Amino acid sequence: MKQQNNSTSEIMTVTEVADYLKISEVTTYKLVQKGVIPSFKVGRHWRVKREDLSEFIEKQKRGERID
Repeated sequence: MKQQNNSTSEIMTVTEVADYLKISEVTTYKLVQKGVIPSFKVGRHWRVKREDLSEFIEKQKRGERID
């Protein structure tokens, strides 16, 4: 089984998202729980698709407000 490099993985953890966005894990967790950053749960853990995160970033660049 081929192991993916974390920098190119399609699925990211809350910690990876926080590092990528340069924000705290607490803030990231809140954004994920509110649905501001599209995400899903695997068991008790939140995951974010890199594609959805890119879309979130593009919305921010266009000036769309987050709650």
